[in-house]
Amino acid sequence: MRVAILTISDSVARGTREDRSGHAIADRCRELGWEVVSRAVLADDLDTIAARLIQLADSNAADLILTVGGTGLGPRDVTPEATEHAAERLVPGLGERMRAAGAGSNPRSILSRSTAACRGRSLILNLPGSPRGAVESFAVVEDVILHAIEILHGAGHDPAPASGKAQS
Repeated sequence: MRVAILTISDSVARGTREDRSGHAIADRCRELGWEVVSRAVLADDLDTIAARLIQLADSNAADLILTVGGTGLGPRDVTPEATEHAAERLVPGLGERMRAAGAGSNPRSILSRSTAACRGRSLILNLPGSPRGAVESFAVVEDVILHAIEILHGAGHDPAPASGKAQS
């Protein structure tokens, strides 16, 4: 699994804050045995974010593109809109699952506008900007991400039968 990570933050882009969330997600991906092929920091600018998502997906550089930040209600939080602009198809269940899981420990998690989308053979997933929120949100969907990527790459939807024989 090849992963690109984009940290979306004006303050990190300006160099006034450290990118702790991007580091935390990169560490978790490596723990899973996934290869982090690209990391970048972008300011909260819809056109810039969308262009980078499109470039990464269309170049087939990453199977999974994770964004960290820009999913809240702030006036410059535009990551979901940029993702929708880059999307060929939306995958709303991932954001729904992250919000539902987070609501138990943090009622404010329902304010996250995290979304997911497909473009070509890449899955794009928005994560919250805090290190804890990003890692916890990612943890509740990481079990289905590999399957989603396999489907994007042409695998069937059904799991292989227990005998290992193909279904007819």
